[in-house]
This record gives sequence, C-alpha cells and structure tokens, in this order.
Amino acid sequence: MTDRPTSPWPVPLPQGEKPPIPSLSVWPTGQTDPATQLREAGCVPGTETDTDLIPPAIAAYAIATYTRPGDLVVDPDCGAGTVLAEALHAGRRAFGLTARSRWWTLARANIAAAKASGAWRDGAVLDARPQMLATIRAVGLVGRVGLVLTALRTAPDDLGERTASPDRDPAAVINELVATLAYCEPLLGSGGHLVLVARPRRHPDGCLVDLTTPLIAAGTSAGLAPVDRCIALTAGLRGSRLVNRASLADRRAARVRAAGAGTPVTFTAHHEVLVFQAANGAELAAVAGIPRRIRMVHARTAFVDRPTRTSARRAVACVSAGPAADVRRISSGRWR
Repeated sequence: MTDRPTSPWPVPLPQGEKPPIPSLSVWPTGQTDPATQLREAGCVPGTETDTDLIPPAIAAYAIATYTRPGDLVVDPDCGAGTVLAEALHAGRRAFGLTARSRWWTLARANIAAAKASGAWRDGAVLDARPQMLATIRAVGLVGRVGLVLTALRTAPDDLGERTASPDRDPAAVINELVATLAYCEPLLGSGGHLVLVARPRRHPDGCLVDLTTPLIAAGTSAGLAPVDRCIALTAGLRGSRLVNRASLADRRAARVRAAGAGTPVTFTAHHEVLVFQAANGAELAAVAGIPRRIRMVHARTAFVDRPTRTSARRAVACVSAGPAADVRRISSGRWR
C-alpha cells in the first residue's frame, strides 16, 4: 500500500485521459512519515516549520480524487506551499496566497523546486490575504477553479506570538475561516470542490476538540454544501494495526497530559477532511440523481463553466442528459 491513490474508475473517459479516483472515507495517507513525505515531494528545507501545513500525501490524494489534469487548484492560505507543489507534480495549475512573509518565501521556493524537477509550470503564489479573492484582481478566477484545498490554521502569525500562545483564539479562527470560504465560493467551477483539512486539537484535559461541527457551520455560512467527511490517516497501515508516527514532542506532551489527568492519552493518527461544493451545484447533482462518487465526472463533462443560479432548470436537464449534451447551450460563460 502506498500514500498515492490508485483505483479503477467505471465511467468512460476520452482516450488518453487518466480517470479520477473515487473518494474513500478513510484515506491511506500515512504510509511514510512526514519528513519522508516532504523529502520525496522535493520540498525545500524549512517547510517542516509550518505546523499547520497539509502533508504532501494528503494534498496529493485530495488533488487526485477531486480534480482532473489541467484543473486549477487554489489554496487561499497556502503556508509553505505543499498544496501548490503537489498540484504541479500532478499536472494541475496552482495558485496560492499567503500574507506571512516567511511562508511566501518557502512557498515560492517549493514552487520553483517543483518546476525544476519537471512538474507542470503553471503555478504562482502571491503575497496577499484571502480578501484579495474578492477584488477585481481575482475576477479571472470566478467559476474557473476545480479545487480549493486549504488547511485550518490556528498557529499565530509570528514567532514572538507563538512563544506566548500556542494557538489563536478559536472564535477568531472560525470567523476568519468563514470569510475565506465566502471569498472562495464564487471561484468554484461546475463540479468543483472545496476541501478543508484540519489537524486534530485537544482540550487542556486531553479530550479531542469537536472541529467538525463548527467547520461544517462555517462552510454552510459561506454558501457551501457539505458532501463528504473523510479521515486522512497520518499513521501507517500494517495489516490490521496502525503504526503511529507521532513526533518526539507529541510523545512528551502526551506523557505530560497523561500524568496530569491520571489516565492514558492516545496519539492522534489522522487529519479531519471536510468536502464541500457550491450549494447550487450540489443541489443540481442531487436532483439529477447522479451518485456522489461519479457526480464530479458527469458535472465536469456536462459543463464548460459554472452555471448561474438562473439557469438551474437548463443545467439539470443537461446533467440528466449526460456527457453528450450540448454544453454551449447551457454554459453561463464561454471557452477561453
């Protein structure tokens, strides 16, 4: 078993095109340790200092599952740029933003390293906040994005703040996330997905924090519809057991918590993955009766652009007709 998804796909595709990977509820993305993943992905030294980064294996799995070659992958808060690098390696276009200068330098270096290794060359990162996606500068992205893939970031903005407080205020993090998702929602093309990855957190008493409820509420507030919830393993699979890959710092912290609580504390072995679509797109697919796992292929084949809400009836008719429908009659945009 490897970190990379390899699975057959039952829907006929054009000759020479690789099929997307049907999503699983548990992703086997922990077969190698984080340091090995970064090294195999060609990431530059220092990338590991981004504690909220999406591990390369998880990014690669999400990209292979929810996009097709040539699609545009966007990370509105890209950190050190692991998502962007993996998108380029997978033959997708990549675009990211970060307002933190230290992450921008690393993300730019990782993009350059990916291009130098022969990956797809259409990738860029801007020194900007997610709010830029709501300005005229991002108008060319509206309805063109196949996948928004980003992480829940709770680490402080600067190293000085990190020593005083390991995590930011949860309410502020969620409010910021709602705004970011709202900026991203208009960018999704037809059949596009927004995937949110969250590293598990614990309360002071050692209990896991419920991240799923507030994150789904944040996506719903931004006009998105949750379509899937997955578990991305950060532990290896050895037959019927998990091989934990907790760092030395994590092990020490667990021992401290266990001593304080008087009960054993288990290591986390996964990342939470929540998958969303634009509410109108998810509703159209449901009305058309397309099974979730082949919904993306039908939608991508049926549309060349994201349909407007006023064209809902024509879109449903086209999706019901299947891939052979005349896409130009129902598209809200044009080929570019």
